[in-house]
Amino acid sequence: MTNIIACIDGSAATASICDYAAWSAQRLDAPLTLLHVLDHSRYPVAADFSGNLSLGGREHLMQELADLDAKRNRVALEQGKLMLEAARERVVALGVDGPQERQRHGDLVDTLTGLEDEMRLLVIGKQGEEHEGVGAQLGDNVERVIRAVHRPILVAAGEFREPKTILLAYDGSDTTRKGVNMLADSPLFKGLDCHLVTVGNREADLDWAAEKLTAAGHQVQTAVLDGEVEPALHEYQQSQNVDLVVMGAYGHSRIREFFVGSTTNKMIREAKVPHLLLR
Repeated sequence: MTNIIACIDGSAATASICDYAAWSAQRLDAPLTLLHVLDHSRYPVAADFSGNLSLGGREHLMQELADLDAKRNRVALEQGKLMLEAARERVVALGVDGPQERQRHGDLVDTLTGLEDEMRLLVIGKQGEEHEGVGAQLGDNVERVIRAVHRPILVAAGEFREPKTILLAYDGSDTTRKGVNMLADSPLFKGLDCHLVTVGNREADLDWAAEKLTAAGHQVQTAVLDGEVEPALHEYQQSQNVDLVVMGAYGHSRIREFFVGSTTNKMIREAKVPHLLLR
């Protein structure tokens, strides 16, 4: 569990993903792997038209269709290699030493869960290539990844801005208490000012969390907000010009259960800055 894995595709988010991945790798002094996955649902390894009865016995047409799929796959494979090369050049220019490049053919989620044992942090964009040009819709694969991968996930949003301040959405739960410990111990957050925020939970032990973070060298500001979780947190983030939001991804408390079903989509969809999701 050592690598930063940055999942890239042809979306507009790729540059931001590379930049946040490079920042993370340098802060954590961890190796960086650039990953491109050819989704088999869009690029099948081999086409099978045998079940299409409308083709009848026109075997030559089936062969032409198979050849077209094979050509499409080769083009996509080469395009992926070029994207990886461009991503490598970008992160090297940012100071990352020896980034690895990997290309896989298969299901994105299966690929990432298969890499969990070597994954310290996953960096993805909030939209994939398949959702370019459709407004703020969250990519289907992004939601599936957030649900399936049990590692911290940094969801890149907007152009890169080196984080100087972070917001931890805290509710006193085990997950967010672990988040406090992670913020206190991880070099990823060393020296960053911290906003410790809870929404509608005046029973949360903010004093314990603030003391823990202050002892670790962070400047800490606490806030108890009212209202709905997503708009309250994002309004606070924007009003305080916070660079990075950290929060739990699943659970049953008011903040964490916000990341179940369509509310997961809404929180990430409305993000203007990167969100680090904890499991």
